[in-house]
Amino acid sequence: MSEEEKPEGNVEGTINAVTGLVKSVPIYQDALQPAARELGKALGTVAKTINVALAPVSALVWGYDQIKDFVDNKVAEKLQNVPEENIVTPPPHVAGPALESLRYTGSIDELKELYANLLASSMDSATTKDAHPSFVEIIKQLSSDEAKILTALISTEQEPAVTIRNNREDNSGGRDQFRNFTVLGEKVGVHDYGRIPNYLDNLCRLGLLEIPSSYKLIGENIYTHLDEHPIVKSIADSIDMLDGRKSELVHKTIIVTGLGRQFINACVKDHRNNVQ
Repeated sequence: MSEEEKPEGNVEGTINAVTGLVKSVPIYQDALQPAARELGKALGTVAKTINVALAPVSALVWGYDQIKDFVDNKVAEKLQNVPEENIVTPPPHVAGPALESLRYTGSIDELKELYANLLASSMDSATTKDAHPSFVEIIKQLSSDEAKILTALISTEQEPAVTIRNNREDNSGGRDQFRNFTVLGEKVGVHDYGRIPNYLDNLCRLGLLEIPSSYKLIGENIYTHLDEHPIVKSIADSIDMLDGRKSELVHKTIIVTGLGRQFINACVKDHRNNVQ
């Protein structure tokens, strides 16, 4: 990356660039200098505003003492039922990145819980092999709501979902009006249902879940609670009110992958519940 492309010092770089332009065209110097000064003042104001906005974030970055306290208390709590002889030194390529990542996510309760379980799993000889080194990177790419959704999948491998289609009445085509509606969010207190399809996309991207295009659960009334859900009915009814359009409910299945199950066991499920 060249010097002018570096993100740091953008404000100062811009001021210097404007000043340099003034110096390089002396015939217009008197006319441009006031404008350059005003631009410099404006950019300086922006920089101060940015610093104020970032101040709370800086305060949330954990230092050594906070991380040590986390290990001494939270991780120790997860290992309290593990026989002392089973507590081992964790793999450094798991524990090191996990502790480093806590600097930036330790203030987020849901992610902090995932790190605590991962570290505890890596320090228990019975589960250390489940603590895959990729799990640190996966946690870093999760939102707190996505972590909550994973807790709803601790005891299940599959979950029904429904996609609401907006079709033409002549069946010549259509589009998905709402993809993969599920009550997983309701189970764990994630109420922004409009974002849940995006959360599921990310969990699929990370390899924890999959939603096959043509796979649905077989059984009586499995999808009834979704088909009759007030949100689904509201979206479907709004489609049916449109001229020349009709709704269709397409049944889908959210499946926990093998990697997803390993991640849930090592990071999402409370390690105290994993102890035999």
